[in-house]
Amino acid sequence: MEHQKEEHFKRELGLFDGTMLVVGSMIGSGIFIVSSDIARQVGSAGWLTLIWVISGIITMIAAVSYGELSAMFPNAGGQYVYLREAYNKLIAFLYGWSFFAVIQTGTIAAVGVGFSKFAAYLFPVMSEENILFQSGGFTLHAAQIVSIITIVILTYLNSRGVKNSKTLQSILTVIKILSLLGLVVFGFLLGAKAEIWNANWADVWATKSYVKETASWLPISGVALISGIAAAMVGSLFSSDAWNGVTFIAGEIKNPKRNVGLSLFLGTFIVTIIYILANLMYLAVIPFDEIATAKSDRVAVVASQYIFGNIGTLIIAVMIMISTFACNNGLIMAGARVYYTMAKDGLFFEKASHLNSASVPAWALWVQCIWASALCLTGKYGDLLDFVIIIVLIFYILTIYGIFILRKKMPDAERPYRAFGYPILPALYIVVASAVSIALLFTKTSTCGWGVLIMLAGIPVYYLTKSKE
Repeated sequence: MEHQKEEHFKRELGLFDGTMLVVGSMIGSGIFIVSSDIARQVGSAGWLTLIWVISGIITMIAAVSYGELSAMFPNAGGQYVYLREAYNKLIAFLYGWSFFAVIQTGTIAAVGVGFSKFAAYLFPVMSEENILFQSGGFTLHAAQIVSIITIVILTYLNSRGVKNSKTLQSILTVIKILSLLGLVVFGFLLGAKAEIWNANWADVWATKSYVKETASWLPISGVALISGIAAAMVGSLFSSDAWNGVTFIAGEIKNPKRNVGLSLFLGTFIVTIIYILANLMYLAVIPFDEIATAKSDRVAVVASQYIFGNIGTLIIAVMIMISTFACNNGLIMAGARVYYTMAKDGLFFEKASHLNSASVPAWALWVQCIWASALCLTGKYGDLLDFVIIIVLIFYILTIYGIFILRKKMPDAERPYRAFGYPILPALYIVVASAVSIALLFTKTSTCGWGVLIMLAGIPVYYLTKSKE
């Protein structure tokens, strides 16, 4: 019976759709913003570029390692299924719990708010300054309403079937790739100045950190440098995250044993190249101090003002609105498949295990929509992102270590694709990601500590739901 139910997902997505989902979910608002913070943490063009390169390489190693798992378990649920098979139901549940409580819904909320931030450029009435209601400590502003409306619209679209959301995803992502590449090309053609480029690369490996209070630079080394690099990596790793979304919808991908792994590789490769080019363009167009001190960190806005003059701000605003809209479409589509698979295992609301007439888990989509909308109202998305990153990294480490476990546990299982560079590259990922996680726990204890607590809070919940069974 179980098997027949599984067949209800329609395999309607090809390699192109899978790759566009990876790219579309990865490129949100990060590349337009986080270079500013990275510049303040490490203080030179060489380090800024290196951090993007390292993040890209780490992400690609993780993606090609996931290829082995996606080919072994080509069904809906992705990472949740890999953790269940490598470890046990508890570890898988803790992932699903964190995924629903913070990772996916928190990211959807933050991306929604990113959309409204830039929509306010075109329509000032949508801004955070437009306060609609205030009572005690609670403030409701227009930006929150706008982000909730976008989440509801995208959830509705996704509940009508995977075909509509696939078409929207592919069109918006192609526009997004072309407009980002366009920004890079016009940046080099129209905005690049030899004197700015030379000045930015003059002291290429100097390590210094920006002190906002005194508006001055402070040389750093040793522990301060390590914590600066770790803090800087948060932004670049975040901008490169959500690449694993395609594994969650493997049940709807044609020839998943080949196409899931391939779209993971192609998607992360395309995004890594675009991100590195975008940062080189920033360094060719904007003096380094201005990258570090961009208003609200909107470094892309500064770049496009240099490139296109005053209309630049509007160009970027439209680009980021398209970018965040496509990003959220991908996140919403992928997230619901995890709750569906958990519900099938008896670890989530039973209703989430049903598909509607359009063969999509509509109930799971709407429950995700409600919680993500609630997170929009807390207004604490900046903190949420800090919470998210530590949990995301912990589960990536566990999942990639799962490859080693499964090679021992299921030596004879069919592996149509094997992890590239095994065991060296997966082990390298585990070492680097662990180092970043430990550095984060020390340097951002307040927010990252909460992330770990939210995850551990799932343990009693697991045993309570289990006893009901």
